[in-house]
Amino acid sequence: MPKTAVVLIDLQNSQLGRDLAPYSVDTVVENANQLIDAGRASGALIVYVLSSHLASGGDALKVVADNRPTSPHVRPAGWDQPLPGLRPPQRDTDPVTTKRGWDAFYGSSLDLQLRRHGVQDVVLSGISTNFGVEGTARAAIDRGYQVVFAEDAMTSASAQLHHFAVSNIFPRIGRVMTTGAALQWLEGHSAHTAG
Repeated sequence: MPKTAVVLIDLQNSQLGRDLAPYSVDTVVENANQLIDAGRASGALIVYVLSSHLASGGDALKVVADNRPTSPHVRPAGWDQPLPGLRPPQRDTDPVTTKRGWDAFYGSSLDLQLRRHGVQDVVLSGISTNFGVEGTARAAIDRGYQVVFAEDAMTSASAQLHHFAVSNIFPRIGRVMTTGAALQWLEGHSAHTAG
């Protein structure tokens, strides 16, 4: 039973056309694909977390805030589907869960899926660094999971926001690595848990 999961957060069509930094959507997808491939090779669970809501917007996150961008509840068809070029979920092995807020645990089946597969460590990738990824990481440590951040397999609305989370928040709650280092970690961790 795998003890590690690669968790992909909001790598979906709604990210297309956004100005993101410091990494482009293409770079994040390329690095996420490496994590997926290495995760599958090492026996890790691959979990796709996609944001969605009803067409009416009735179950969409509603926040009253001073600086909240407005976005329409009606979005183009397929906005909540995985990004083009991202390795698709394998129907028989990869859980796909829907989230309706920033944190991938709240109101989704993520925790249930991880626990049923005996997962103790999660490797995170996603968009955006300081919302979906950070919110999920905070929730993960509250639930007793160990967190690895693949820093160049995530991006944000600005390089400043990304770097703030990576430099100031993530080192306090997990291990920050490049995708290359995370691939080595997955391989080594798999060998360690198998032995």
